[in-house]
Amino acid sequence: MALPIKDQFRLWAIAALVFLVLLWFLGNVLLPFIVGGAIAYFLDPVADRLERAGLSRVAATTVISLAALLTVILLVLSVIPTLVNQLTALINTAPEAARRLQGFLLERFPDLADSTSTIRQTLAEIGAAIQARGAELANGLLSSALGLISAVVFIVVVPVVAFYLLLDWDKMVARIDSMLPLDHAPTIRRLAREIDLVLASFVRGQLSVCLALGTFYAVALMAAGLQFGLVVGAIAGAITFIPYIGSIIGGTLAVGLALFQFWGDWVSIGIVAAIFAIGQFVEGNILTPKLVGKSVGLHPVWLLFALSAFGSVFGFVGMLIAVPVAAAIGVLTRFAIEQYRASLLFKGTTAVAAPEPAMPPAKRRSRKAAGDGS
Repeated sequence: MALPIKDQFRLWAIAALVFLVLLWFLGNVLLPFIVGGAIAYFLDPVADRLERAGLSRVAATTVISLAALLTVILLVLSVIPTLVNQLTALINTAPEAARRLQGFLLERFPDLADSTSTIRQTLAEIGAAIQARGAELANGLLSSALGLISAVVFIVVVPVVAFYLLLDWDKMVARIDSMLPLDHAPTIRRLAREIDLVLASFVRGQLSVCLALGTFYAVALMAAGLQFGLVVGAIAGAITFIPYIGSIIGGTLAVGLALFQFWGDWVSIGIVAAIFAIGQFVEGNILTPKLVGKSVGLHPVWLLFALSAFGSVFGFVGMLIAVPVAAAIGVLTRFAIEQYRASLLFKGTTAVAAPEPAMPPAKRRSRKAAGDGS
């Protein structure tokens, strides 16, 4: 005999509460396992494809691990130092950019020459404020990241956890599936498939879009001669998951820097603007429809709320689990709405059966004639 609904609800609520309590008290301890699990989840389709190509699971996992290690080494040796240097130079260049902007505005609007003008005082303080706050923010983020995630975690624990989870991923999924309550196993499998579809479409697809666009913007802007092209490309690619915002912020930053660097060379400025126009076209018409799809069901506003809420309560670990939790809540909410619309609470008990559709006159006459003939 199945448990009553109240008891089932109580058990699921206790399980959710235990999960949140463990996350609260063991967040830092669970961090490498969450990161390793996320990496394994992201790379599992690649391992499955290699298996279909003829490799064993061990060989596929080894190939993926070696490729990931080589990629990390290349990033550390080439891209990351350049990115840090350009970010530092951009922060230090901010005062000069503000002074040039002030000179441009004074030339076009002489009324701003008044030393008591609020706008002029604000412009004069922008550069120093950006430099001071920017450096302070960068140092704060770096120190927080180093304090929260030690180098040992990244170098040793996370790769090891990711390797073993990726190696045994299919076995773990099968084991969990065998432990599902029999009465609810079909429903749980259906919801799990929908959650996996959302995560696969959004996380894997959107991350691929971010990497592709960030690489395109960085390479194209550096080829166009923009001094801070790598930083702008990284920023634009990182926030591409927010529709239109990534291209607007990245494009505004790139065009502003182009005006500062290429003032008077309108061809170079136009090339920088065209790069973002092309990137926006490619994202909206090729990358996002192919890699993400239109049926994800994870609204950007809901995603931002989940990131903010879980980040505020559980810190960096909360931000890592915010996307899968948001996807799960979205799927469960749609399932609850579906059950509600099929329940008596929505339909009511006084619903009148729909009347039988009227029969066409010709058909009525033919039936009447057949009756008369009998």
